[in-house]
Amino acid sequence: MSVFCKQFLNKSEKWLFHRTATSNAILFTGVASRTHMCGFSSHLKQRDEYDLVVVGGGIVGAATARELMLRHRNIRIAILEKERKLAAHQSGHNSGVIHAGIYYKPGTLKAKLCVEGLHLTYEYCDAKKIPYKKVGKLIVATNKLEQNRLTDLHERGIQNKVPDLQLLKGIEAIKNIEPHCHGIEALWSPHTGIVDWGLVTEHYGNDFEELGGKTYCNFEVTGFGESVDPLYPVEITSKNGKLIRARYVLTCGGLQSDILAELSGCSREPRIIPIRGEYLLLNSEKNYLVKGNIYPVPDPRFPFLGVHFTPRMDGSVWLGPNAVPAFRREGYSWFDVNFKEFVDAMSYRGFQKLAFKHVSYGVQEVLKSVFIHLQLKDLQKYIPEIRANDIKRGPTGVRAQALDADGNLVDDFYFDLGKGPVGYRILHCRNAPSPGATSSLAIAKMLADKLQKEFSLSQLNGASRE
Repeated sequence: MSVFCKQFLNKSEKWLFHRTATSNAILFTGVASRTHMCGFSSHLKQRDEYDLVVVGGGIVGAATARELMLRHRNIRIAILEKERKLAAHQSGHNSGVIHAGIYYKPGTLKAKLCVEGLHLTYEYCDAKKIPYKKVGKLIVATNKLEQNRLTDLHERGIQNKVPDLQLLKGIEAIKNIEPHCHGIEALWSPHTGIVDWGLVTEHYGNDFEELGGKTYCNFEVTGFGESVDPLYPVEITSKNGKLIRARYVLTCGGLQSDILAELSGCSREPRIIPIRGEYLLLNSEKNYLVKGNIYPVPDPRFPFLGVHFTPRMDGSVWLGPNAVPAFRREGYSWFDVNFKEFVDAMSYRGFQKLAFKHVSYGVQEVLKSVFIHLQLKDLQKYIPEIRANDIKRGPTGVRAQALDADGNLVDDFYFDLGKGPVGYRILHCRNAPSPGATSSLAIAKMLADKLQKEFSLSQLNGASRE
């Protein structure tokens, strides 16, 4: 039975800047450090039975598994991750921003959980000594129309209880924050920050295992079946023929979330359409031009935010991203193609309606992808000093964009319960949109509450088969 998460609210050292955050990398845990490895081997142990299994080792799955272990110390919990490391995709390929909650519609879970997650993130990073920087965010209006929209955005931020949000009037006020930025008015969010979210995910996974949880990598789930064991009735099979049995399952599949939901009898809608975001890199000699995050005022005519400036923990500056269709769910370039996945996405009526509605915007984004200097004008709107030889191609990421059949972006969290003899034991987190990383600890608390309500996990404490 599909339910929008709004109902739940009513009830309720350096790191490489892209494609990093590996489970095989060194974790910084205070003064000491150690290597965190996923716990999958060439064969599974005889006793691979769990009270709860979390499918998906991204930041939401890892945070939720950690929260569940904190609450339920005596039940057996496992994470199943199809890649060889945690945070292999969206969680390790993103801008690294700690968002403050300005953009989101008041009353939505996105707004509530982002503001809550902001505070939880800083507390967690301080406790674990994870490096971060509070560089702030400047949302800049460059004309009268954007100025009017900025006023509405300011009101939205106040309603969302964004801490210490300020409205800056005039170019001098803007230059006090960003000396090289041009604009007529801006919102200043001093608590917006940057962090390596892949590294944060690794800490979540480390906490989870230290609390007694088990992580299996290279376990690509291919089915949920009925087990012959009534105590562990859900049988989870993998692509390489391995299996694990569980009482209950939570999926946090990101780019695979609709496929996982369908495996347990749910509709594939909302469908996941992979959207690739391609960043540019600012010439390191020009990094002084950008002190903190510089963002545009959103244009409601377009489905995505547009170009922005993002400083990184390693000192680099990312510019962008654009938004173009990916030819496979994990397609990080135009040459990453999976014909079956591409046809599946292009033939979906929801995508066709979205593409038709925004055909001009889409063509422009593709052209900017091919000819990167076409993005120069957008960048110079905010920092006129940037020149063509100051930019080059940078890292990419793929967004799991949930889309309904009418071509509407599903902009808030969305959950499903499976169908059939074992499906009702499977809860799916089908959409955890940006700011999912910022909100991860808050999402984890919400999901732990939901799992308790649906499955009475506290009654399982000490009840596992010995």
